[in-house]
Amino acid sequence: MADVFSSTVCKLGEGALWHSKEQVLYWFDILDKRLYRSDGTDEESWEFDEHVSAAGWVDTGVLLIASETSLSVFDTATGESTFIHPLESDNPVTRSNDGRADPWGGFWIGTMGKNAEPGAGAIYRYYDGTLTKLFDKITISNAICFTPGGGHAFYTDTRKRKILRVALDDEGYPEGKPALFADLTEAELNPDGAVVDAEGNLWVAQWGAGRVACYGTDGTLIRAITVPGVQASCPAFGGPDLSTLFVTTASVGLSPAGGSDGMTFAVPSGTKGQKEHQVIL
Repeated sequence: MADVFSSTVCKLGEGALWHSKEQVLYWFDILDKRLYRSDGTDEESWEFDEHVSAAGWVDTGVLLIASETSLSVFDTATGESTFIHPLESDNPVTRSNDGRADPWGGFWIGTMGKNAEPGAGAIYRYYDGTLTKLFDKITISNAICFTPGGGHAFYTDTRKRKILRVALDDEGYPEGKPALFADLTEAELNPDGAVVDAEGNLWVAQWGAGRVACYGTDGTLIRAITVPGVQASCPAFGGPDLSTLFVTTASVGLSPAGGSDGMTFAVPSGTKGQKEHQVIL
């Protein structure tokens, strides 16, 4: 059963990240332009002047954050951001969305139209000082995550309801064409943020279904964990032994929103996740 980890109601909770050095969860409210951090007891937040959506950990108290227009290093002690690289800064239509660090210390980040304009988004990789566009013509970029050992990456365009898997080369770049991993069209499920556990199973939040579903390495459904917020958006494995599944949700667009919509939840997963990879700058 899911417990409330944070009762803060987010319009669009996203970007859940367990910081293994700090033993805390970070997450965002994209629409409220805010970053949150909590150890389950004490909660802090920081407000930004544009949309922020995803992060990777660099060190204790230091994150790489993807915003509407850039990648920046954020110091949680001072609240100061240091610009690293532009991200579609010349395109006022788009903002960042889902993202995650890869096993090489790179950072993958997807973009999308602020109003989900068809095909306006893309997925990039920031690595060794270079931002490379990997995939384009994406409406809602999501489910960016990696198999243990870094053999494959996953991603999706939520609107197409198909989760794709692509092989990675020795430097962590896509090798060959993406292949279909799971098609959620018939089930009318909307894949959102995702994470891979230590056994290689994919756990994907399903927007509108109030759950995180686990798919085996062959793409078949194993089981699902229900959360009270109907718009489940992003999972993250955390806790001392990485067995707790944290799940962000969203209240945007719900009229009326339920009492739990937009909160962040914690639930025993019955398995263990991978430690989130460090971003190497």
